[in-house]
Amino acid sequence: KMGIDLRARGRIRTRNFRETKTSNVYMKLLIKLYSFLARRTSSNFNKIVLKRLNGTRVGQFPMSISRLLKVANTDEKRGKILVLVGSVLNDERLLEVPKLRVCALRFSETARKRILAAGGECLTFDQLAKISPTGTDTWLLRGSKR
Repeated sequence: KMGIDLRARGRIRTRNFRETKTSNVYMKLLIKLYSFLARRTSSNFNKIVLKRLNGTRVGQFPMSISRLLKVANTDEKRGKILVLVGSVLNDERLLEVPKLRVCALRFSETARKRILAAGGECLTFDQLAKISPTGTDTWLLRGSKR
């Protein structure tokens, strides 16, 4: 039977978690923050957010305000913080925007204006980590591929 030839190549361990290739300093800090939270808390929320933050930009699908409202269709759901690892975009077809607390990587200018005008909040992920480090009272969303 063959063994591992340690002298020639050493032991090669497989890595399941890819290192980020972004040059964005803010993204690197977020990945560092959420890797700490994923390791130190028993919350599955932080592990999922870390996985999505560390993914490619192609996998961070945008979501419109109207889609956020379709998903958060009751007052109980609107009371939670809607978390989206991606962009929140405006939808001109939507006439009224209710009060929402949304956490996302990016907001379009008009989407941010409309959410703030309705009395809502636009949060970043570092603000979310201060408010809810384990992801309590949050609702993790993901935009559709199409």
